Amino acid sequence: MSGAKSIGGQSVCFRSDVYVLGRAAVVGSKEGEGPLRSFFDVIDDTDLFGGENWNDAESRMMKLAASLAIKKAGLTPKQIRMLFAGDLLGQLLASSFGAGELPIPFLGVYGACSTMGESLLLASMAVDGGFADCAEAVTSSHFASAEKEFRFPLAYGNQRPLAATWTVTGSGALVVGNKTALERCYAQREETDQNGAEIVIAGGTVGRVTDFGVKDKANMGACMAPAAAAVVENHLKDFHRTPADYDKIITGDLGEVGAGIFADLLGQKGYRVEPVQEDCGLLIFDNELQDTHSGGSGCGCSAVTLAGYLLNKLYEGEWNRILFVPTGALLSPVSANEGSSIPGIAHAIVLERKKEER
Repeated sequence: MSGAKSIGGQSVCFRSDVYVLGRAAVVGSKEGEGPLRSFFDVIDDTDLFGGENWNDAESRMMKLAASLAIKKAGLTPKQIRMLFAGDLLGQLLASSFGAGELPIPFLGVYGACSTMGESLLLASMAVDGGFADCAEAVTSSHFASAEKEFRFPLAYGNQRPLAATWTVTGSGALVVGNKTALERCYAQREETDQNGAEIVIAGGTVGRVTDFGVKDKANMGACMAPAAAAVVENHLKDFHRTPADYDKIITGDLGEVGAGIFADLLGQKGYRVEPVQEDCGLLIFDNELQDTHSGGSGCGCSAVTLAGYLLNKLYEGEWNRILFVPTGALLSPVSANEGSSIPGIAHAIVLERKKEER
């Protein structure tokens, strides 16, 4: 298998460097009050982003994140070959009306809250496969639009159980490209203070739909944790690694409930992840001050945490290799209301810090 791009049972390993060229994290008011405030590019205290309603707000937020990431890369939209985008709304409403307005060939993807993992893997595969010099991955979620679609409109004022998570109002975008695109960016982009380093997408593991029979749509962490544990286990086997080979293994939005289940399931398989374990849903809010119950969730949760906080840690050299594992509960309001279980999905992506000679 030397030189092969497909490795093990479900993983891919990129044989050419796929660089992060630009990134942007755009969030709402509650996220801007949290511990990651300084890592976000735009904070809108109205949560409307100039829109007339919540769906319009999410579309505008996604377009802003996608456009800003391209600008920070020193590129124009017409230099992006493919745009992979997704959200939580029916028919990918936010993506279609938001990032879909950009003059870029558009591929809509859906993986619930794991969508940033899916879109980033696909964008990186397009670059590594030679189908694009530059591609972009962008996802979004909005607390108000998600509550309206999956639970209850805000005016209903329902109580939230302690296992519930708080949907992040945010959109994260990453532009990825090959070496040729990177050289082009060196001459054009404004953001150059990266400590002489670049971040590369080195590979990843595509997850499988995993269903442990959980039916509680207020407990997304329990729905997603088995899928997250399964993809990390298979990733470690495929790459012949242990958790200690990573500075951090960061799940998407398992929250307090799901994070504990995730660690327990991997512990049963002989993998001790607690020393390197983090969760975006626990990083983005201060639960003592903001009362988000189990933590943050939504497509935007892992996307803005990656585009802001996680990549900063890599550029600064505090971390050199992380495993980013966005998690999703494949929740359909129809099937859930009919008593069906809620399957989970997760994908794992390797991001590494690389010193570049300029």
